[in-house]
Amino acid sequence: MAPSTEAQGLTPLAAAWRMLRLLGHVVHGLWQLHTSFPRATPEVQTDMVRQWSRRMLDSLGIALHAQPAPQWPTHQGVLVVINHISWLDILVLNAVHPMQFVAKDDIQRWPLIGRLVAASGTLFIRRRSARDALRVVQTMAQALRAGARVAVFPEGTTSNGEAVLPFHGNLLQAALDAQVPVMPVGLGYWQLAGQGRSAAVRYIDDDTLLGSIWRTLRHGPVLARVVFGPPQTANGQTRRQWAHALQAQVQQFLQLGV
Repeated sequence: MAPSTEAQGLTPLAAAWRMLRLLGHVVHGLWQLHTSFPRATPEVQTDMVRQWSRRMLDSLGIALHAQPAPQWPTHQGVLVVINHISWLDILVLNAVHPMQFVAKDDIQRWPLIGRLVAASGTLFIRRRSARDALRVVQTMAQALRAGARVAVFPEGTTSNGEAVLPFHGNLLQAALDAQVPVMPVGLGYWQLAGQGRSAAVRYIDDDTLLGSIWRTLRHGPVLARVVFGPPQTANGQTRRQWAHALQAQVQQFLQLGV
C-alpha cells in the first residue's frame, strides 16, 4: 500500500511539551545508567532496557504490535536480521526483547541517546572499514557462541520502508563461524489516524536526528509493526546466497502488511 499524506497532528506547543517529556525520560535513563543499572543482574538489566524502550515509544506517540512470539533457539545464540527504516528501529526491537545490536559508530555521537545505546551493549562499526568489519564479525561470533541474541541491519542504510534494499552478507559470517541460526524480522511503521505507511518516522537522505525526532513528535499517532520469522540455518548456502534469501523473506513480510 502506498504511503498517504500525513497531517500534522499536534500543534508546535503540544509537540514541545511532548519533547520535554521525552527529554525527561532520556535523562531518567541516564540516571539509571549510573545508579541502579550497573548493579542489576543481567535479567533485571534486560527488563530495564525493555521497559525504558517501551516508555520511550509511548512518549513519542508510537504504539507497538509484534507477532508472532519469537521462536528463540534454546541453548544457543541467534543472529537477528532486520530491515532498517528509522533511528526508532533499535527502540522498537528492544521494546519487544532487548538484544545486542550492531550499528554505525555515528550513533555514539548522538546527544544523550548515543550513551544509552552504547550502554545497552551495542557493537559499533566504522563505515567503509574492512578491518573494522572483520573485528566486529569476530566479536559477534564470540557473543553468539556464548548464547547472545545479536541484531544487525544488513541493508547497511535506511530505506523508505516500502521495499527492502539489498542485504549485504558480510555480517552473516558471524553466524556461519559460530554455527548459529539466523532469524529474519520485518519492521514497518503505519499511520493510526489514516491509511498507509507513515513517512514521518523515516530517517533517510538529508534528515537530521533532531529534525526526524521533531517530525515524529508533530505527526501521530504511529503504529510500529514487527513480524518475527522462524530461525533458519544456512543449509550449505554461501553468505551471499543466504543474504539474498533472507532479504526475500523480509520483503515478503512487508508485502503482507508489515
